Amino acid sequence: MSASWLSQLAPAHAPSAPGWWPPAPGWWGVAFLSVVLAGALIAAVRWWSLPRHRFRRAALRELRRIRGSAMEGPAAARAIENLLRRYALALYGREVVARLTGEAWLEFASAAGAERLSGEAGRTLLAAAFGDSGQADREDWLTAAAEFIRRAGQGGARPGR
Repeated sequence: MSASWLSQLAPAHAPSAPGWWPPAPGWWGVAFLSVVLAGALIAAVRWWSLPRHRFRRAALRELRRIRGSAMEGPAAARAIENLLRRYALALYGREVVARLTGEAWLEFASAAGAERLSGEAGRTLLAAAFGDSGQADREDWLTAAAEFIRRAGQGGARPGR
């Protein structure tokens, strides 16, 4: 090799730094997943904060308070009946719920998801809440009320319409 030949070569230099745009395909994937996850998180927060979910959480809290209290018989029945009525009013509106009494109320509650309230538990709840201090099935009432609160309003069904 001759020195003249080496002198004809270009001087050594590093390649230019890569540009920041356009990003590599992996970064496009990361950006897409970030947008999708952020959208899903926003949708989940908005769904969770819907009024029916707030009502359900508040009603279940009050039902736990009733369960933990020393109320028995008619006092427990009145508290549970009052809670169920308020919850149904908040969920379905005054025009659907306000006029329901007796068997019509129990049929409504059953159609809304509380099948237990259409049976003996519902009848004894109403009887105890409105003066008859006969049979007191407090645990059945609490179970039926929890079932109603958890199932009412699911899927957009509106009993009585």
